[in-house]
Amino acid sequence: MRTNLIGFTTALLLTLRASADRVCGATTDASTYPWKVGAGRYDGAESGEGTGTATVAFSIAPGNSAQGTFFECVAEWPESWAGWYEDGNIIWGDCIWAGNGPTYDTAVAFAVDWKNRTMYLSHTFPCSDVEGSDALATGSVKLDMNCTTATEGSDSCMLAGTGVTITTKGGPARAEADSCADNSGRYQSWQLEKWQRQYEMAPGSTSISGDTGPSFTLKNMANTDVFDCTPSATDDSTFDGTCKPTTEGDSTTTAAFHFDPQTDILTVSQHWDCSDASTFDAIGIGYVQATCARAGNLLTCTSNPLWIGTKTV
Repeated sequence: MRTNLIGFTTALLLTLRASADRVCGATTDASTYPWKVGAGRYDGAESGEGTGTATVAFSIAPGNSAQGTFFECVAEWPESWAGWYEDGNIIWGDCIWAGNGPTYDTAVAFAVDWKNRTMYLSHTFPCSDVEGSDALATGSVKLDMNCTTATEGSDSCMLAGTGVTITTKGGPARAEADSCADNSGRYQSWQLEKWQRQYEMAPGSTSISGDTGPSFTLKNMANTDVFDCTPSATDDSTFDGTCKPTTEGDSTTTAAFHFDPQTDILTVSQHWDCSDASTFDAIGIGYVQATCARAGNLLTCTSNPLWIGTKTV
């Protein structure tokens, strides 16, 4: 009986995994993936004057999941930004897997254009047909929010009805070509992995010392560029860092980052310098939710893989 149970369980797991295989391919043919936004809310700054922090939170689930899988998507930004950074780039945030069911995505991310009530969703996943490669799927949906204003002026909004569906569209696996001409015509984005940051803070205190700033691996989703990023300088409690290629390759591209620990906002940039005619930059903004483990006064903060895009998709 035990042997039969083990065999049945193994077969079930293989069936579940096989049903989630995603053939990325080398062409522009794309697959679509449904997601359900089951609940969502927006909480404005307590002052109601746009000078404090606003929080957006959504619960999403793969539309074809029967195992109760869901993700919690949360981001914070100054209310006056309305989901956009000061340089005009939308702010991407992490969607954290709840762990109560299977997931076949490496990273799931979202962004909200609050003024236009639009939510954007992206997810990355390994390709079953191109070993060692990843692909990206993106989509968007309009949000119907019921809002009320408190006596102090702050807004509080809830997703209306029973939720909405976002359909994402997938593209091919990361390409091998890495020329400026190729990259200038592609949607640029990155996947951050191995995020780590350490600092000291006594229990009950808000004073931080010995902050190392973040280090991480940066993978470009549009080509084969991979960088190891480490902080190289600090300026007024913010961090600037450089990113070095992990392998020898195209010397015409460089990457860097800036991190503000006060807002947990990370700016990623990549520059291509092939010629005067094809030089260009790609910039992405992300709100980084890290999980911190405490050992005495030392906190070590890590994060699951996080996707950051360059603009709306």
